[in-house]
Amino acid sequence: MNNCPNTIEVCFSPRLFGDIMTRGDYIVVLVDILRATTSICTAFENGVLRILPVDSLGEAKAMKERGFLVASEQDGQKLDFADFGNSAFNFTSEAIGGKTLVYCTTNGTRALEIAKPAKKIAIGAFINLSALANWLESQKSNVVILCSGWKNKFCLEDTIFAGALAENLLGKAGFESHCDSAVAAIDLWHTAKNDLLGYIEKAAHRHRLKRLGLDDVVPFSFQIDQTDVVPVFEEGEISNVKLLSNENH
Repeated sequence: MNNCPNTIEVCFSPRLFGDIMTRGDYIVVLVDILRATTSICTAFENGVLRILPVDSLGEAKAMKERGFLVASEQDGQKLDFADFGNSAFNFTSEAIGGKTLVYCTTNGTRALEIAKPAKKIAIGAFINLSALANWLESQKSNVVILCSGWKNKFCLEDTIFAGALAENLLGKAGFESHCDSAVAAIDLWHTAKNDLLGYIEKAAHRHRLKRLGLDDVVPFSFQIDQTDVVPVFEEGEISNVKLLSNENH
């Protein structure tokens, strides 16, 4: 039996993912706080059956033509052919409950495509922080927290979340980290956590959304533990592992 602790690594950008140090089996936690991963968690909380992520607008449009509900945006703005944009407030139980949703975003779904070498990809947001950490503890696996960033660039909001999750996991038995980026993320979390909304005023994407009139969802995106869903990508689709677990009993 292997009693070695599982490791935690933080990757600040999809462009850096090819250089991660974690080897062997690992779970990627995909993070795109503003707004994809917050929206995905909200969709599962409100009853979406499954989400099919695609990494190109052409694929998203083709799926719409086949009759699927589609959420798709580019640079923050909903595309004309899509049913929804990328705000958590789009995904009400009336709109998506019991349905399949195709999803394509500027940063989040492209980062997911890059992360596919992982054995599993979990979806992380402040709104499912504790549920996600508890699920990761049960998996007894190395963890790489992948920040989607903005067009392969570092971003504050994803890194702050990475720090919050890394600190949570390091407080549990069976995890350790020797990763400078995890230390930096935790330090940033400590700086921001007492006034997340105040700190996030420094974030460039928060102001992009404001210019587009799409920042109504920002306060919700930084509320901690609003849901116990844990969306996980496997075999081409995202499902809620909590729901699957319940169905197996």
